[in-house]
Amino acid sequence: MAEQDNAPPRPDIGEGWYEALQAEFHAPYFAELKAFLVAERAAHPVYPKGRDIFNAFKHTPFPAVRVVILGQDPYHGPGQAHGLCFSVPAGIPPPPSLQNIFTEMQRDLGLPKPSHGDLTPWAGQGVLLLNATLTVRADLAGSHQGRGWERFTDAAIQRLSESHTGLVFLLWGRFAQQKEALIDTQKHYTLKAPHPSPLSAHRGFIGCGHFGQANELLAAQGKPTIDWKL
Repeated sequence: MAEQDNAPPRPDIGEGWYEALQAEFHAPYFAELKAFLVAERAAHPVYPKGRDIFNAFKHTPFPAVRVVILGQDPYHGPGQAHGLCFSVPAGIPPPPSLQNIFTEMQRDLGLPKPSHGDLTPWAGQGVLLLNATLTVRADLAGSHQGRGWERFTDAAIQRLSESHTGLVFLLWGRFAQQKEALIDTQKHYTLKAPHPSPLSAHRGFIGCGHFGQANELLAAQGKPTIDWKL
């Protein structure tokens, strides 16, 4: 059936995702979220740039997802957020949490620490780098929480759980681990560890071995492994 003439324009969100999330785009809460963002951008700098908000989906098509890393909020400093959780564009110094991710990757796999913090190559291999909230006001962490993004990204997690089998979810920290309720753990894998932030990384994130474990779980299913080297 053709969409009605007065339907909102189809968003550019990446292969397979619009079909999976179409009901969310047409729900009243999403219209309220868009109105909130318009007002926010009129009054404050908002990160990431509009074209980058859905980068996690654009870089990792729905059918291609194999691993999911869940974050909470975009970085709120200038030039940092570009739509992939924990990632920063090349040329931006990796924040402390990302430095700890690289420390564990080096310990786990023996890979050299990258010279940049751009995780786009992971996304291109099927690693969905999804923040629960997709925008933030500059210099104000958590400022766009509770406005609707969580409902949208929860729906994305649920659609993945329903439509795929054998996904590996890396749940780092209490916030991400609460999302396990959205995942069918009879058909997917969840690997849990403390958050990689400096406050908690040395309470179990360093030493968790999730990068190698994720590849072992993929290989056991006959799926291609992730080349974590950047």
